[in-house]
Amino acid sequence: MTTCPLKCIVAATVVILAGSTVQAEIGIISTADARQLIEAPDPDKRPVVIDTRGGYKDYFRGHLPTAHHLNFDTLRGTERGVPVQYLPDDLTKVLLIRAGIDRNRTHLIYATGDRLPNDEVLSASMVAYVLEKFGVEDIRIIDGGLPGWKKAKFPVTQEYFGNPSGTLPEQGKQDIAIAVDELLERKALQGVVLVDARPANEYLGDDDVWLRKGHIPGAISFHWARLMEPENTHQFRPLPQTKGELVAAGLTPDKEIIVYCGTSREGSLLRFYLRHVAKYPKVRLYEGSWKEYASLKQHSAETKEIRGR
Repeated sequence: MTTCPLKCIVAATVVILAGSTVQAEIGIISTADARQLIEAPDPDKRPVVIDTRGGYKDYFRGHLPTAHHLNFDTLRGTERGVPVQYLPDDLTKVLLIRAGIDRNRTHLIYATGDRLPNDEVLSASMVAYVLEKFGVEDIRIIDGGLPGWKKAKFPVTQEYFGNPSGTLPEQGKQDIAIAVDELLERKALQGVVLVDARPANEYLGDDDVWLRKGHIPGAISFHWARLMEPENTHQFRPLPQTKGELVAAGLTPDKEIIVYCGTSREGSLLRFYLRHVAKYPKVRLYEGSWKEYASLKQHSAETKEIRGR
């Protein structure tokens, strides 16, 4: 058997790296790097670009080149009277395949909104979560979103772009989600932290939104917007800037962290940051979130008003 000298191994490694655009992972990508991928000379190395905005007219007014519109809310619907629950897996798979989601390609996801209370970045993190749950392993949220793209004076288009039908991985990652019954079993265990990603007023019950006021007993409050740049809430703050706040809140990588919010979008962003920016190993999302929990009569004793606590 012949052996390959070191220079042969190095050369082979360079060829492999040169032949790939990005390493498969889930995380964020700068607008400049996203543009480079979108404009790659080889069409086979271009990413699937997904515009997740809920307003289809906003997509018509202008979007990133090659972007396919996938309204985040098409992935949810009313179930047993509870609004905006995630659709059954078979329906979700059809929608993702039709959008061109493909296990062999990079996916760039974005929305708009750069000032609170506009929270469109949450649609991007929600779609990223759904793709991850269905086994996709190469996902980037464009850091800065459409506002950052336009600020860089990169081109937008009104042309439609239809992805060919995609192919999903054979196995998903259903364990990144947690259902309410398991949540109730685990939330009081040592080493488990339950965190509410909504604004503080909703956590305290000072709102006109929810059937029942307050938060799940035992949950701490950490508003998702604390992780975003104030001048562009579609741009993530670097981990060195947020690490102290996370630690002070009890959100550390040694903990098992369960995240929820009102409908799961805010929770999806907090989970994305903890898992894929901060690289925490054990972070799950309670998909039903407060909208489901507050409707469960059997937990009425637990979900009594806790305004001001």
